[in-house]
Amino acid sequence: MSFTLALVGRPNVGKSTLFNRLVGKRLALVDDQPGVTRDLREGEARLGDLRFTVIDTAGLEEATDESLQGRMRRLTERAVEMADVCLFMLDARQGVTPADEVFADILRRKSAHVLLAANKAESNASDAGVYEAYGLGLGDPIRISAEHGEGMADLHAALMPLADAFEARAQAEAPAVNVDLPEDGGGEADVPTPAKPMQVAVVGRPNAGKSTLINRILGEDRLLTGPEAGITRDAISLPIDWNGTPMRIFDTAGMRKKAKVQEKLEKLSVSDGLRAVKFAEVVVVLLDVEIPFEQQDLRIADLAEREGRAVVVAVNKWDLEDDKQGKLAGLKEAFERLLPQLKGAPLITVSAKTGRGLDRLHDAIVRAHEVWNRRVPTARLNQWLTGMLEAHPPPAPGGKRVKLRYMTQVKTRPPGFVVMASFPEKLPDSYKRYLINGLREDFDMPGTPIRLTFRSQADKNPYKDRKKSTPSRLRKHLGKPSPKS
Repeated sequence: MSFTLALVGRPNVGKSTLFNRLVGKRLALVDDQPGVTRDLREGEARLGDLRFTVIDTAGLEEATDESLQGRMRRLTERAVEMADVCLFMLDARQGVTPADEVFADILRRKSAHVLLAANKAESNASDAGVYEAYGLGLGDPIRISAEHGEGMADLHAALMPLADAFEARAQAEAPAVNVDLPEDGGGEADVPTPAKPMQVAVVGRPNAGKSTLINRILGEDRLLTGPEAGITRDAISLPIDWNGTPMRIFDTAGMRKKAKVQEKLEKLSVSDGLRAVKFAEVVVVLLDVEIPFEQQDLRIADLAEREGRAVVVAVNKWDLEDDKQGKLAGLKEAFERLLPQLKGAPLITVSAKTGRGLDRLHDAIVRAHEVWNRRVPTARLNQWLTGMLEAHPPPAPGGKRVKLRYMTQVKTRPPGFVVMASFPEKLPDSYKRYLINGLREDFDMPGTPIRLTFRSQADKNPYKDRKKSTPSRLRKHLGKPSPKS
């Protein structure tokens, strides 16, 4: 999904009808009565060759109080701020209303990319409303009929240049991952520079202190903080030179358990945080010392590992802990037991409030990034593999011993290795874990995800299928009897 499109406008202008058409399903309720949609609905949209995320929002109301309409308006405004593109829809048959003019002004201030669509424009009776739409100052209106599917080609043409721009931006900002190594194992390791800084995402449950931590690192209050959970609603990217290391830090909205994500807005925040993980090279999983390693913490750390990112676990609010030695021992034990796939990853105790432990956190992030870029020469790898095979030979399932012949590193960011083997499909997962743990320990790669693949090595002996037939032909040529005669 290259970008996010929010459908906004007054109640009953056809937003849900267009949403259903774009996603190809009747996911949103549609009715002539205004105000049927009261929260946000998100779906995967298809429009020609474009693929994007579309958000159906509640109808924009003029209420700003704590009423249902007021809350719906605030929810829609936040969706506008978080979306890449907003499609402002109006009813061409009704023409431009005073409320449309108010909301057009809001969109100009809150969104960088706004498209204007005059819906229900399938008949000549809507021509006057379409002409009025030009006066909103949002560019040429796109004449569509969501109900009948008219004008979709024009909408596609308006979205295409924006989609290309967002795709280019995503490619520019996305970190280089799963980088192929040359066959000789050479090449230069990635070093952060001001032009291409190290990208770090700070993730965790709400109110773990993520924004407070980043403010402390920056040395100024750049992010809104407070005791209420979930103040941060979207991922915020901040450039920084931290102790001489150029970085771009993503502060993400807190990720709650799914059952507790009641507000659609918070669901958007969670997906925004997940996107931040994908744009990061190093992921700092921030825990609350009072309630560490809850289910959601484990899911976040596992997500980062599955995405192949370097992981640092930081335990915040350490200044509140009295029995520091006992607590630390318990945290290490729980970490090894609950996250074996991140064995050896750094566990750092910090206090975002006092700033204690931040130097150690910086060093752990830099170290994790270095390990994530680790390159091992092929000669060293095969010497190591010989020793591992001698210490613990592969099993022989069905009486056939699996032979591991050759090993090389093919990727970095994270490190990826290939072992050429006979009958690789018969090798149990336990032996794969044995080799991965050995790589971590012997080549100093703690915590980073390691990708280990086994491939079958085809026998290239040209005489393989001729060994049995050649002697008999030779005997016949020489006139000698076969051994059986």
